[in-house]
Amino acid sequence: MRHLFNYLYRSAIATTCAALTGCATTTVTITPSPQPPICDSLTSALVLWAPQWRPDQKDVPERETAAETGVRQFLQTSKCFKNSELRRLPSMSLPTIAAEVDTVNRPFDKVVTITVRELGPVLKLLASLALIDGGTEVLLHIAEHTLPSQKQTRAFTIHWQNGGPGVIKGVGSLPNDMQDTLVRSLQPVPTTK
Repeated sequence: MRHLFNYLYRSAIATTCAALTGCATTTVTITPSPQPPICDSLTSALVLWAPQWRPDQKDVPERETAAETGVRQFLQTSKCFKNSELRRLPSMSLPTIAAEVDTVNRPFDKVVTITVRELGPVLKLLASLALIDGGTEVLLHIAEHTLPSQKQTRAFTIHWQNGGPGVIKGVGSLPNDMQDTLVRSLQPVPTTK
């Protein structure tokens, strides 16, 4: 009888721990889908990014630092392009993009624009304080333009989410979340080790 009690007690503790710590899953939605890769290791790209936060967005400077860090890490480690240059713009209006392209001193094959609409932790309280659904999310609008015409060849949105019941995440993972979102949207060829 004692062994049965110990077994039930340990099972209850394990179940409670699993419920409290949660399991994070990643979901990715690309609209429209599917998209062919933007990455091409034989081309060079000017990568322009700008935030487009909602009016009540909190911690804007921290989110923008995380976004830029994530994009920079992606460009440095993914071998997405033969070479690239990253610049931040105040907005993604066509005149702003055209003015930035005109300041470029070296030739690029394409321009990739990344508009950051959401980057941050998410936390939802369910029926009680013990039931929490959280994680992080990234929402980007990505467009590709060919040079020298600056004609937009395609545009799409990616919504990346990582989390689930019992998951609580802070801002520390945001640069890596941004980088993972770019891997899934721009689709660099995986490097072999």
